[in-house]
Amino acid sequence: MRKWIAGAVLFVAIMTGGTPARAIDQIYDKTVPLDAGGALVLQNVNGSVEVHAWDRQEVQIHAVKSARRSVADLNLVTIEVKAIAGKVEVLTRYPSDEGVDVSVQYKIQVPRRVMLENITTVNGNVRVTDVDGGGQLRTVNGDVDVYDCAGGFNARTTNGSIHEELRSLDAKSLALETMNGSILMALPPNAGAEIDAQSLNGVIRTEEPVLLNGAFGHGSFRGKMGPGGSPLRIRTVNGAIQITVWRSTI
Repeated sequence: MRKWIAGAVLFVAIMTGGTPARAIDQIYDKTVPLDAGGALVLQNVNGSVEVHAWDRQEVQIHAVKSARRSVADLNLVTIEVKAIAGKVEVLTRYPSDEGVDVSVQYKIQVPRRVMLENITTVNGNVRVTDVDGGGQLRTVNGDVDVYDCAGGFNARTTNGSIHEELRSLDAKSLALETMNGSILMALPPNAGAEIDAQSLNGVIRTEEPVLLNGAFGHGSFRGKMGPGGSPLRIRTVNGAIQITVWRSTI
């Protein structure tokens, strides 16, 4: 084990008869303080991102870099962590002048009440669990999943589905958008929302009390949940939309 960017790094090679068979991994661990109510920014390129809440005022970063060819490729991709007042930034740096076959998988623990200001990857899933807050969740090729959260998260992908379950809705407005994938939005039964949903090539399903005060058109639905309130915009081109009531499991 050696120190690298003030974090702990461990190299792991998957071996068969002394020869790397599949990948060489580099494990990166770092913990930095962040008060409840602070913000997290995470930028990735190739690899999934998982964010889970815990009851500590700090951010724990666990990342696994994987290369198919060599340790040299691993060293070309770096993880930069910045801790400033009220914010932690985790930035994945790839070389701009050459391509490398390296992925980075993140598992992040954050204070329960936190703003996920911008969580992005290009090739990989984004998953958030048990967080009270809001923010932006984005990928290009992958799913966006939000489970047992409070507040509301804007979610966008191109080739993937979106699944967002909120036990309370506090966002001023929300937008869920994909091109090729389905969208499920689960709202608490006492929520108030103005819903505008459209799917070009897919069905739209709702259940009470979402259906009340609703109007269906060709590939579209507009309606209120409860007294109305936060604008909720849902868009997909190729996929179904389901708007349902949050339960402990869906």
